[in-house]
Amino acid sequence: MRIALITDGIWPYVLGGMQKHSYYLCKYLAQQKVYVDLYHFNQSNYDISKLEFFTEEERTYITSVIIDFPKSLPFPGHYIYNSYKHSKLIFEAIKDKLSGYDFIYTKGFTGWYLINQKNSKKITCAKIGVKFHGYEMFQKAPDFKIKLQHIFLLRNPVKTISQKADVVFSYGGKITDIIRSIGVPPEKIIELPSGVESNSLSNEIKPVGQVLRFLFLGRYERRKGIEELNSAISIILSKEQKRQIEFHFIGPIAQDKQIQNKAVIYYGEIRDKVKLTAAIKNCDILICPSWSEGMPNVILEAMANGLTVIATDVGAVNVLVNDKTGYLIDNSAPELIRNTIGKILSSSNEEIDSKKQNALNHIKESFVWEKLINKFLNFIK
Repeated sequence: MRIALITDGIWPYVLGGMQKHSYYLCKYLAQQKVYVDLYHFNQSNYDISKLEFFTEEERTYITSVIIDFPKSLPFPGHYIYNSYKHSKLIFEAIKDKLSGYDFIYTKGFTGWYLINQKNSKKITCAKIGVKFHGYEMFQKAPDFKIKLQHIFLLRNPVKTISQKADVVFSYGGKITDIIRSIGVPPEKIIELPSGVESNSLSNEIKPVGQVLRFLFLGRYERRKGIEELNSAISIILSKEQKRQIEFHFIGPIAQDKQIQNKAVIYYGEIRDKVKLTAAIKNCDILICPSWSEGMPNVILEAMANGLTVIATDVGAVNVLVNDKTGYLIDNSAPELIRNTIGKILSSSNEEIDSKKQNALNHIKESFVWEKLINKFLNFIK
């Protein structure tokens, strides 16, 4: 079997949840001895021609095709404009190889021109699938400017590409509802979650200690709800608490966005995998108060390391977080975050540890790449 995987970068050459998903998809297809033509680009200092983040055996099944993302002067809509140009460059690179593929998997806007060509019957090829991660442009925006970008720039092309594709991939949860709402028939939607590697799973949880530690993991981005989280934390720390608590932040957070309090610890960005895992395991509860999401890697990784989770019910988050594994809140309002943290502070260690164990078990049972890749191949077949 040969699959074309067309993506807007793979981790760690390009950082992001979508890119990490592409990396694992490519890696585990190769492990299943599926030939993958990987169409991607580089935004790092790594030598992308080496593909050194794959094993030697995996590389024998991967053909890397580098197509740089176009650059232009910034103007309203420049990202969409350059995305279309990029999809056209990809089409020129792939058009003579189309007959050799059993399936074509496209991420984001990368398959835009290809899907248009097939839909207008100018070419024939295998079925084309598209994945738009979390369809965030159809979720609630954190401010008016972003809402306008969603409405006037992103929604129409995403809707059109999704309708024209042969197959649309969804993480599940509310993402499937969105895909249906924009006119994609249910029979064209394939639900397949993301996951973690089995060797990254903790053997056991770390029981809650004398200090209850909360964690935010990620970069500063408006839709991640960090401003609302900061507001909630500031109010909580202004009052006397019955138990010791700490708030840990991992990620590039500017100093002017940091809370000046000894109970709030900032690590900056941690790229070393061993150090990152140790920092995650040192905490008890991940907080993910995003305005919009797909299926966040931070939640998958936190639960895989034995953390319970506070998260907003957006995207496919409710596929991971429920009353047994964590605390699902309706939106990113500071008072909801604050009230949920207050509920946890009044809970016993045993109650919190139970959720932590359930979270770890949930990942082990349903969100491991070694199992997910077989589901993906069954869908393709």
